[in-house]
Amino acid sequence: MAVEQAENATTAEGQHPHGHPHGHKGCECPQGAREGHRRAVATFVALRERFAAGEGLPKALAHSAGASRQWVSDELAHAARSVADSGRAETSAWRHRVWLRTVFVVWGAAGALLIGQLATAIGAGWSVARTAGLTAAVATAALLTLTARLHRADGGPLAPLVGEDNRLSTSRTVAAAWLLIAVFAVLVLGVELAVAPGDRQRLTDGLALDHTAGLLTVAALTCVAAVLARLVVAARVRAQRLQKVRAVRPRAADLLTDDAGRGSFADVQYIVVHTVALAFTAVRLAREPWRLPDVPWGLALLAAVSVVMYLTGKYAEGGRPTVLSVVRALPEEGAIDRDAPIRTGDDIEIRGSGFVPPGAQDPDRLAKLVVRIGAVHVHVPLVPVAGGFSSPTDTALTVPVPVDVEPGRVDVQVVTASGAETNRYPIDVMD
Repeated sequence: MAVEQAENATTAEGQHPHGHPHGHKGCECPQGAREGHRRAVATFVALRERFAAGEGLPKALAHSAGASRQWVSDELAHAARSVADSGRAETSAWRHRVWLRTVFVVWGAAGALLIGQLATAIGAGWSVARTAGLTAAVATAALLTLTARLHRADGGPLAPLVGEDNRLSTSRTVAAAWLLIAVFAVLVLGVELAVAPGDRQRLTDGLALDHTAGLLTVAALTCVAAVLARLVVAARVRAQRLQKVRAVRPRAADLLTDDAGRGSFADVQYIVVHTVALAFTAVRLAREPWRLPDVPWGLALLAAVSVVMYLTGKYAEGGRPTVLSVVRALPEEGAIDRDAPIRTGDDIEIRGSGFVPPGAQDPDRLAKLVVRIGAVHVHVPLVPVAGGFSSPTDTALTVPVPVDVEPGRVDVQVVTASGAETNRYPIDVMD
């Protein structure tokens, strides 16, 4: 996925340097980590396309299709590792940049609030509520800045929102947003109570349970959803019913997409519903700063339905990789033994589903795919075609049967890049 995104960006800019990618390291390029990674990707794409067109093969290997394929696969795997190394360098540079950017955004929001307060105070005059709002904003910004400083190597304030798979967690982000607005509202009331103690009765009434029940219910539901989502995902990963591959770095799109970068209905509806509810709550707080926002029970029920849909989607996503059949791969054109049993040295085609889990489409992840044939572990060769790879794919992959495999009945099992294992599928290997 990361290689495809960078490839598209490189294509759009017309940068396609040719040559072998060995030795490319993003952090050593003069243009910086991002430019170094982009160059490494462009070089890898050029190499893959040359191999797909049948160019660049050593003459000594031209007589053997199997040897040529293995050599090409090894070269591409080595190049993919170079791309992955430059990608990690870019990610490290991004982590050190993002915490400063988030600090600027936080204090920019506090500044925007100040400008808004000054603009609306013209004619109406300054009030205790305006002072309380600005004080609470400064206190919140200071806390977020401290968090950014402590976690600057992990993305600053984004660090608590990143899941174990190095992606922004939708459930954690929504829960954090509700907690943030609730804490901000409490800070506003606390400052008002300190500045204007004569209004104590009205301020304490604003904290009454019958008035704040809706806000507390929604905040509690989102926090429970964040915990349950983590427990469900962890349990399904341990049971190998869900495959999780660690992302290169968190992205804002993670909030709305699945691990493969496709739009997720469960995530989108969760974000949309709670964004609307948060906006409504913020408006209520701005209009009535002397009490906690009153979230209507109808809106709270809609948020609860959204939580249930989100958790249901988490429980239903994914699946265990499965081998459905193993057949002898069709030999080259002109071969006389097109119909024959499987023997050592032959290629077999494994058909099924879930061989390439979401987020594992990058070449360096594809190179980690392993097939266990009996007691022998076979790394799946990368077979390039124009624009990608013909093997491995999510539903089929082709591997040779090594000579180390003992004739007789043996089990075939696929181990994906996430570490999940498929079922065992028996085949007969002839002498």
